[in-house]
Amino acid sequence: MDIKIKTGLELSEELGHGSVDFASNSAVNHTFAIAAGAPITIVSPVHGGCYELFAHGGIRSIADLKGKSVGAGGTEPLISMFASWVGLDPKRDLTVVFDPAAKPLELFVAGKLDAYLGFPPEPQELHTRGVGHVILGTAVDPPWSQYFCCMLAGNSEYVARHPVATKRVIRAFLKAADLCASAPERSAQLLVKGGFAERYDYALQTLRDVPYALWREYDAEDTVRFYALRAYELGFVKSTPRKIIADGTNWRFFEELKRELKT
Repeated sequence: MDIKIKTGLELSEELGHGSVDFASNSAVNHTFAIAAGAPITIVSPVHGGCYELFAHGGIRSIADLKGKSVGAGGTEPLISMFASWVGLDPKRDLTVVFDPAAKPLELFVAGKLDAYLGFPPEPQELHTRGVGHVILGTAVDPPWSQYFCCMLAGNSEYVARHPVATKRVIRAFLKAADLCASAPERSAQLLVKGGFAERYDYALQTLRDVPYALWREYDAEDTVRFYALRAYELGFVKSTPRKIIADGTNWRFFEELKRELKT
């Protein structure tokens, strides 16, 4: 059966509806869905940061975005979190273009937007085309680089009813992350061969740029807490970080696998 996979917040919401049993998505999107009451459970991290914020001209920092226009191809709330972190008011100081129908990436390439937040393969494309320059990368710039980017979540009913299958799924994701880190060339070839990526060079660069090996090092719960707090402070969600963690996370299987997959 063919399933049309959605992206962004819609993917986390579809997970709650049971259209899919598991989905890897940004910690931000999962957090928003949990706060909205979606029956999903975050069960494991997947990898570190993969977002890059590009800008034109003399814009060299987030603070320089005051009064500017910013496009987003993925998790739009991240732009607000970046801005508020340096003291900007996202609602007053930025104009954010997020609607896919407006084609914000193309607007940025054409110079009609001052900045653009992209996720793979968009950053790789912009680098190759020499469009703009990076002012923030969630893989390298703290505090964003100190937390996971994408995390694995399951439909809560499925996780509760099928613990053995859940652990197997998590194991597969973690072993895949290890493969991406240890053998990026082979992994990129598999992505293209399987139809998951169009260009080998973009896939390879993504695998080299994204920190896949961090799942043994960073704190998964602290990642959810960090993004939930940012969302709560900005008024995006009404649930506190503690409630979001209590309602929508289960680290038991992940902790077991961390001990089992030590090497």
